[in-house]
Amino acid sequence: MLIVGAGLSGIGAACHLTRECPDKTYAVLESREAIGGTWDLFRYPGVRSDSDMFTLGYDFRPWRSARAIADGASIREYVVDTAREHGVTEHIRFGHRVVSARWSSADARWTVTARHGEQTVQLTCSWLSVCSGYYRYDEGYTPVLPGTEQFTGQVVHPQHWPADLDVTGKRVVVIGSGATAVTLVPNLAPDAEHVTMLQRTPSYVVALPGTDPLASWLQQRLPERVAHRVVRWKNVVMTTTSYQVSRRRPELMKKLIRTGMLRQLPVGYDVDTHFSPPYQPWDQRLCLVPDGDLFRALRSGRASIATGQIETFTEHGIRLRSGEELPADVVVTATGLNLLTMGGMTVEVDGRPVEPSETVSYKGMMVSGVPNLALVIGYTNNSWTLKADLISRYVCRLIRYLDTHDLASATPVAPPEGADAPFLDLSSGYVQRSLDALPRQGSRAPWKLHQNYFRDLWLMKRGPLADEGMTFQPRTPSWSGTPVPTPVGTVPEKEAVA
Repeated sequence: MLIVGAGLSGIGAACHLTRECPDKTYAVLESREAIGGTWDLFRYPGVRSDSDMFTLGYDFRPWRSARAIADGASIREYVVDTAREHGVTEHIRFGHRVVSARWSSADARWTVTARHGEQTVQLTCSWLSVCSGYYRYDEGYTPVLPGTEQFTGQVVHPQHWPADLDVTGKRVVVIGSGATAVTLVPNLAPDAEHVTMLQRTPSYVVALPGTDPLASWLQQRLPERVAHRVVRWKNVVMTTTSYQVSRRRPELMKKLIRTGMLRQLPVGYDVDTHFSPPYQPWDQRLCLVPDGDLFRALRSGRASIATGQIETFTEHGIRLRSGEELPADVVVTATGLNLLTMGGMTVEVDGRPVEPSETVSYKGMMVSGVPNLALVIGYTNNSWTLKADLISRYVCRLIRYLDTHDLASATPVAPPEGADAPFLDLSSGYVQRSLDALPRQGSRAPWKLHQNYFRDLWLMKRGPLADEGMTFQPRTPSWSGTPVPTPVGTVPEKEAVA
């Protein structure tokens, strides 16, 4: 197996393989020089998870702290420690950016091409797991902001936070209303003169305890793994219930969220303007604020929210279409991500280029017409790792099935009736901007993504491997059957291009 990415998903995939298919060998290709993925890349103040660590952590390695909403450094340390404990670190090849993958049915092999410094490296493997997430690491999304050339202050994107940026005594405007913005505002407020969160559209914001009281109690009384499992299932049930209520009884969920915010906000706060989105709960992800830190910053007066559209940047700030002026020394564009399918690599099957938008997703983890390739993409309505763990364990099941039945490859097929539903059902801007580049999904299993952990748990752990959505190819006498990701050469760039 060749695994692309040494973040939360890639390290998990490697650990599952070593645990469930110990006879297989693998390598992990990581474009950066460190383990951690998202949690090593993002270094802005207060960066943290917006899922609890009892579900964002791996199912095989307990999260040992009662702190449920963890900071980025702690998550990165958890991933690094997991890789070291399971012997994964020695299999990682850092500084390898995958640019293409070519499948040969005659050889039942992927040939993967990666850039390593000034060299081009090729490796072959029997199975390819792409664990690079779904957004671009080299750049975030910044919309056209008129007048930025006349602004005399500093403009910063959270994805590339300067290590030497000091906001002490400065006026800061954070553009955005998502998870990054609601994290930055309370973390910048103590040092800045004032922080304004400028949003075009409000988000649903929910305050939850940063430390799980049940976890604190159980960790002192039960074995580590038992306590972890109880808290993990409790949180899965709570999050799933919240999502289901939001979809089935949106008005009830809006009332519950509003009631919670009113308890946290100053008396008389304009909730209708700043915290009442024009969409239903879970049309976009809910924003989680641990211990109500955003509301605490608003109550202190060191932070505020402005809702409106930007007319232009000025020399000393931002002017809104309403005429309101927001003075600023630093502007943070927490305006979202750019999605990137398959880590940006090109894919060919027997010389035929694969266009992801022309494929159909199979069980949310493979795509039609592409053999022995898994895309490890987590949930949008729950913890990412819940789905990533299921996918990686399913891959191990499938690999064992291929071995047992003397098969060379597994290739999903599209449903006979076709498929035209979008891969993701969120209305968030970063999703809508990229839907045309993503695979489609069907109207029924195994081509439909239910975004439901309980359904997927059965489908991925107990559901049939041989179903109407999967085809298998037997081994042929000419096929060697050696499942080792073997380097097949390092060549100068010109020769590789030729």
